Parts: sequence; C-alpha cells; structure tokens
Amino acid sequence: MKQETGYMLSDEAIVELYWARDEAAIKHTDIKYRSYLLKTAYNILQDMQDSEECLNDTYLDTWNAIPPERPRVLQAFIGRITRNLAIDRYRAKHRKKAVPPCFIASLEDLQGWALEDDDYASSQEAQMLADVISTWLRTLDERKRYVFFARYYDAQTTQDIAQVLGVARSTVNADISYIRASLKSALEKEGYTV
Repeated sequence: MKQETGYMLSDEAIVELYWARDEAAIKHTDIKYRSYLLKTAYNILQDMQDSEECLNDTYLDTWNAIPPERPRVLQAFIGRITRNLAIDRYRAKHRKKAVPPCFIASLEDLQGWALEDDDYASSQEAQMLADVISTWLRTLDERKRYVFFARYYDAQTTQDIAQVLGVARSTVNADISYIRASLKSALEKEGYTV
C-alpha cells in the first residue's frame, strides 16, 4: 500500500513501523518531527550543519532503540535522543570552550536541583518522582506548561519563548520564577529535598 509523501501517521502507527522493522518509520518520523528535532539540536549547537548531522544520528539511534523499547510518547523519546546527541556533539566540539549562554542559563535556573544518580538508582523511585512532576505539570495553565518545556526541555532562550507566545520577556521571566517556586513547593510537599 503506497502512502503519500506528506501523510502524517499517528505516533502509535510510527512506533509499530519501528517494531515491524519497516524503514518507512524513519520517513514518517522525519515528516512529523523534523522541524522540532532540528530546533532542539540547534538550540544547543547553534550550528545548522551540526544540527542536521544530529538529526541523522537521532534517526539511527531511534531505529536501534525501538525495539526493544516501546516509547509511550514518541516526541519526548526522540527529543531526548536529539538533546543528548546535541550535548555530546557540543562537548566534543568545544572541549575547552564555554557552554552556550542560553544553555547555561536554563541549567542555572535549576542549579542545586540536580539529583544524584546514586540517590535515584532505583527505577521505582525515579518513577515516583516522575509521577510527582507529572501531577504538578497538570496544575499549570497551558502557557506556563509551554514555558516549562521550552525552557528546561528544549533549552530555548526567554526571548525566543516570549516571541513564540507573543508576550513580553518580563512575562516569561515571571512565569519562570513562578514555575520554579511552584515546582519546589510541590516536591517539598511530597518529601523531596530541593
């Protein structure tokens, strides 16, 4: 059965293609997520050629990871692969150079919140923490959820976020302050030390 070039499959259908070892999975992943993955890589690398190479590596790593993994949220799964590849590529290319200011800024926002691997070695504890954060995210309005993911997941600058949302940069900064305080409170309420 021939499919149109621009036809977008559901994430579940794309994952099924990976499981069937059908190379069309990569084509459909590219159709649906290319711009998202390129932007994610570019936010870290600030270089389009490196971002394109990162995109190709993402498709290869995704092909090798599914199966055995079956991601529940394909966009998050491949976004994480892209981010990790971009960070690795950046580190390799800039061993003794400074990390990009936009990337440092998003990490500095969460400075002191890092969780040691030894502290959360068990997947059960990690899942409990993920559940707390997931529940907390549902309490945020749509704009603040967008700000959270754009800032901490995609490493976007506050200026870029403000431009996408059509709000002042000070509004985004206020949202980030609220998000940090709210998340800290939610974690402490559940017994996590921040």
